[in-house]
Amino acid sequence: MRIRFPDRKTPADSKEPTEPAQSKWLARIAWAAAILMTLLMVFTIYQYISGNSILKLFQAGTLASANSQSAANLPEFTGASNFQSVKRDANLDTILPAGSRKNIFEYTVEKGDSIFGIAENFDVEPESVLWSNYDVLKDDPHLISAGTKLRIPPVDGVLYQWTEVDTLEKIAGTYHVDSEDIILFPGNNLDMTNPVIEDGTYIMVPDGYRAFQQSWVVPVIPSGQAGVTVKINGPGACVPIVTGPVGSLSFIWPTPHRSISGNDYWSGHQALDMTAYMGDSIYASDSGVVIYSGWIDGGYGYMIAIDHMNGYVTLYAHLSSLNVQCGQGVNRGTVIGFAGSSGNSTGPHLHFEVRLNGGFVNPWHVLQ
Repeated sequence: MRIRFPDRKTPADSKEPTEPAQSKWLARIAWAAAILMTLLMVFTIYQYISGNSILKLFQAGTLASANSQSAANLPEFTGASNFQSVKRDANLDTILPAGSRKNIFEYTVEKGDSIFGIAENFDVEPESVLWSNYDVLKDDPHLISAGTKLRIPPVDGVLYQWTEVDTLEKIAGTYHVDSEDIILFPGNNLDMTNPVIEDGTYIMVPDGYRAFQQSWVVPVIPSGQAGVTVKINGPGACVPIVTGPVGSLSFIWPTPHRSISGNDYWSGHQALDMTAYMGDSIYASDSGVVIYSGWIDGGYGYMIAIDHMNGYVTLYAHLSSLNVQCGQGVNRGTVIGFAGSSGNSTGPHLHFEVRLNGGFVNPWHVLQ
């Protein structure tokens, strides 16, 4: 019997399957990735230690390159129609505050204006507006009317028109300042070494001042008779009455509205312009005797004056009509007349004055 064994092959004769080419490339890629990761880790550690950032370095280089290129090649402007922006309409009535102005501003008075209100809008004192417009207003704040042209000074003080006989020392002394104040004010545009000023030029005297020449103020004259303490001359006056109601020294608002519509109390306007509409009732602020009722010159228009028989006198001006007669006794709260805009007035209101022994008293100090 013959036993057959499988054929044996020598190692040389055996043929193993070959490794695919794709596996070799994958191995190479893996090695390359490992190397890159190692380098990245090393560089990251370096950044952490040194505080540098590759992103910052890259951005710096990019910006430097971009700036150098943009400086050489500026893009052509194509218009702003596509820009998104906040729109702000121009305000044609904008008034610059005094602190930002150095030059004179010409203002046209509108209906309802007052010197006090105009000055407040321009951030200067009302006295400065009067002092700077003496040729127009004669120190009377009631002489303004719609259309009047006023010079508004850039700062508080006196705006003065130079004449050929003037000197800096003279003008500085007149308005109580130093010559240097005038020379150094930027709006005057003077040469500090040779400050020549031409005739007719307006110069600013910063912080200058002078006394008012108020010929328009109604004079209250001591009567010299017992009982009635004062009198006012004019067509609305009467023979003084020696007896009548005596005031309580407690003054009420003479208008239905407890507010101011124009001039407040200041040195150039020693009264209150109270809010009152055409035809509003005007009340006696305290009890007393009417010593004037009628028209009076000087800008007051139709006026009533009440002597309260205790040293106080109250005046009510710019009325449209009168409800009491001179010599009549009235009690506090009596309707004495009706509001209007007679005399020098830019609109209906009540001009209210308080006098004590002939002098002015701020109504705010006595009104309830």
